[in-house]
Amino acid sequence: MKPAYLIACLALAACGAGQAADPNPGPRLDTILSETPAPVLSDYGFFTDAGADHPAARVKPYDLINPLFSDDADKHRFVYVPPGQTIKANGSGIPDFPVGTTLIKTFAFAPDLRAPADGNYKVETRVIIRKADGWAAFPYVWNEEGTEAKYAPTGARRTIQTISPGGAPLTIAYEVPNKNQCKTCHQAGDMLEPIGPKLRNLDHKGPAGVDQLSDWVAAGLLEAVPHDLTATPSAADETLPLDARARGYLDINCGHCHKADGSASNSGLWLTLEETSPTRLGLKKHPTAAGRGSGDRRFVIDPGHPERSILAFRMDSTEPGIAMPELGRTLPDPVGIELINQWIAGMEAE
Repeated sequence: MKPAYLIACLALAACGAGQAADPNPGPRLDTILSETPAPVLSDYGFFTDAGADHPAARVKPYDLINPLFSDDADKHRFVYVPPGQTIKANGSGIPDFPVGTTLIKTFAFAPDLRAPADGNYKVETRVIIRKADGWAAFPYVWNEEGTEAKYAPTGARRTIQTISPGGAPLTIAYEVPNKNQCKTCHQAGDMLEPIGPKLRNLDHKGPAGVDQLSDWVAAGLLEAVPHDLTATPSAADETLPLDARARGYLDINCGHCHKADGSASNSGLWLTLEETSPTRLGLKKHPTAAGRGSGDRRFVIDPGHPERSILAFRMDSTEPGIAMPELGRTLPDPVGIELINQWIAGMEAE
């Protein structure tokens, strides 16, 4: 057994020149780029506290103009960029994130969704890492104490008891996707890519209340903001045209699958903001496969008639095999449904 003084000397040497060891050394790039995911979220070092509320150096909170609806979950988003690296713009779409970049998104709920910050507790955190050979996604599930999230490749289910935004008691059969399901929504051809952080979705005031992209440039995370960047229309901004708001909503909630290289490309229904073809957007478009998913309706969008449109029917459903999106929600989004119904109703009927 080593003498006590020798143990102390060895500890001091390990810390370097007698300095105390830093219990929060910051993000650990070796763990981030490891071939295997970390067993628990705290192993990455993205946060300085056990509850993952306080980000470490170069871990930046961010928001999207339009959030993806996920059973009214409150989402906390962060991006980490390794030291000495910067994000480079790629038009208005997904920028060129350097290897080691990590997107961290936590899903949380509150006892009353009318006050989402009161008693807010975390359910899952999704970590998407830019590896040398592409992006990889890993789901983590939080313990009841809110002190750690464990890697959950098979997903999980949680029963959420809360009060809905409308004031009614609400039970949510919340589903944490498994690792393979992550690929369904994040598919881009043979690869996987992030959904939300396109530059046009980030071009607004972020959590700090300042222009988000300019703030990233000042912090050394982003190289530059394109001079001709046009922000995605906010679905919640009632001063905007109805068409712009609806297209913004469909882009974030549906466009990640319904695009040329997405998992729903064979539907012929492409709902990204860049799409211009009325047919590919669903107007007077017959479904590629009829059956129960069509609800006996003839067109994806029947202009002037949301009650006769497959798109509106599937958005309002919670039945497996009919509900759209098919992953990421177990409840309908009443605000989104009302917006899309108004959009379709306002189209000129033929």
